[in-house]
Amino acid sequence: MKRTEQREHIFKLIFGADFNDAAEHTVQTELYFEQLEGATEKDISYISEKAQKIMEKVEEIDTLINEHTTGWKTTRMNKVDLTILRLAVYEIKWDEDVPTGVAINEAVNLAKKYSSEGGASFVNGVLAKLAD
Repeated sequence: MKRTEQREHIFKLIFGADFNDAAEHTVQTELYFEQLEGATEKDISYISEKAQKIMEKVEEIDTLINEHTTGWKTTRMNKVDLTILRLAVYEIKWDEDVPTGVAINEAVNLAKKYSSEGGASFVNGVLAKLAD
C-alpha cells in the first residue's frame, strides 16, 4: 500500500475518533481493519500507530492550528478540514519521514476529495502559514 493510501486510512481513523468515546477507539479501529482489504500487517501497524500518535497530540496540534488561523478556530471548523489539518500538522511538526511540501500537498489532495469546494484552499492557506 502506498503512503498516500495509508494516509487516507489514517485520516478516516482520526475522523471517526471524534465521534466515539476514547474507550471505544480500540474496538472501532479493530472493526475498521477487519473491513480493510489488501492491507498487510506492516500497513496496519503503520496506520494504527500513526493515528494513535496524532490523537495523543490533538490538543497540542489544535493549539498550533488556532495560532495560525484568523476567525476560524478549531471549534468552528468542519470536522473534515480539521482532521486533515491535524494529520498534516503532525506530519510537518513531528514526522521526520514526511517533507513539509509533501504533507501540505497530500493534505490539499485529501481536502479536494473529502471536503467542501473551498476546503482545499482553506487547508492550503492554514498549512502555508504554519510552515513558515
